[in-house]
Amino acid sequence: MISKITSANQLVQNVNSIQKSSGDVHQQFSSYLKNAINEVNNSQVASNQITTKLVNNEGVELHDVLIAQQKASVAMQLTMEVRNKGVEAYQEIMRMQV
Repeated sequence: MISKITSANQLVQNVNSIQKSSGDVHQQFSSYLKNAINEVNNSQVASNQITTKLVNNEGVELHDVLIAQQKASVAMQLTMEVRNKGVEAYQEIMRMQV
């Protein structure tokens, strides 16, 4: 009987540690996602700034502007595709029958 109580206590401890680690994974994923979106935003801002410098004739080369705009565009397209795949996965899970 005592071994069963000990096993139950260990089980509760294991469940608690899994819940804590699950929360940590959630926080890590959340911060990773937030950082990735911030990087996309920063590339958009940098593209806008360098375009403004070109328009104001502040010594920026055209090819640098085009490269910055293309990087920002590709980053945004990738972000949108990842979002679309996430939404599709969510919808697929919601259609599953239990």
